[in-house]
Amino acid sequence: MDGKTRANIKPGMLVNIVLKKDQRTGTLTEGIVKDLLTSAPFHHRGIKVRLQDGQIGRVQEIIEDDF
Repeated sequence: MDGKTRANIKPGMLVNIVLKKDQRTGTLTEGIVKDLLTSAPFHHRGIKVRLQDGQIGRVQEIIEDDF
């Protein structure tokens, strides 16, 4: 599942995000969602989230959503 639709993403989910500094390379960072930062229902580059470790980026894929 991709991370472009806000309704698909909930706190506690395990996701892969791309950090601002990694946008050119596309390097993904795995983490657990703490907060959703994008208020729009859809974003073409991915919903922006804050992970539990404080990193912020756009969700590229949802790994586990059964929390």
